[in-house]
Amino acid sequence: MLRVEKLFAKIRGEDKEILKGVGIEVGKGEIVAIMGPNGSGKSTLVNVIMGNEKYVVTSGKVFLEDEYITSLAPHERAKKGLYVSFQHPPEIDGIRLASFIPMVLQRYHPEDDTPVPKLRKEMGETFKRVGLGSEFLKRHINVGFSGGEKKRAEVAQLYIVKPKVAILDEIDSGLDVDALRVIANMINELKDRGTSFLIITHYPRLLHHLSVDRVHVFVDGRIVKSGGMDLALEVEEKGYEAVIV
Repeated sequence: MLRVEKLFAKIRGEDKEILKGVGIEVGKGEIVAIMGPNGSGKSTLVNVIMGNEKYVVTSGKVFLEDEYITSLAPHERAKKGLYVSFQHPPEIDGIRLASFIPMVLQRYHPEDDTPVPKLRKEMGETFKRVGLGSEFLKRHINVGFSGGEKKRAEVAQLYIVKPKVAILDEIDSGLDVDALRVIANMINELKDRGTSFLIITHYPRLLHHLSVDRVHVFVDGRIVKSGGMDLALEVEEKGYEAVIV
């Protein structure tokens, strides 16, 4: 579903390469995790895959369902089924979630003809499931939300939209243990329905609750080690420095 080939990238206007030949594959219905210390380039990878114009791809390619998307604008990538939850979800004043989510759903699934009352009920139930009342749907996107509330709202939107590929950048930060389990269950459900996930995280606490297919350790703009859940547990026990020696 998502394939990254020998990707090199830097910040526009700067010379230093941040991504240094990254290669990743995420199959249909797979969960692939990327773990790495602060400053290793994980969030840069997320932004480059999504097409953030702050970054320049100097070499390499990005494919979605075998379609070359490296030159597409972010909104074009989204319309093809790519969804990103950023580490710091932005606040968007003036647009209510109750209006925003149906609009996004229509872009991802133009064939969807769910009646409005049924969709509103689903939205309310989903927000309640992640620990947010339906009143949050009346609020402007992330305005006045705590860090944990933003992450819960992101997962609720993800669950409703059901994209082809979801990239989650530290979706577990700011969540308590109970919220972590609920969100992990929702991710597993979407995985079973065919959504593919690339999950960026520092710690394996979320991964403990997921059916993870592969784990990559990311350091200095490149993947330095790959494995299964055992690799994540090794990082948890020994730390990054011991693992990458």
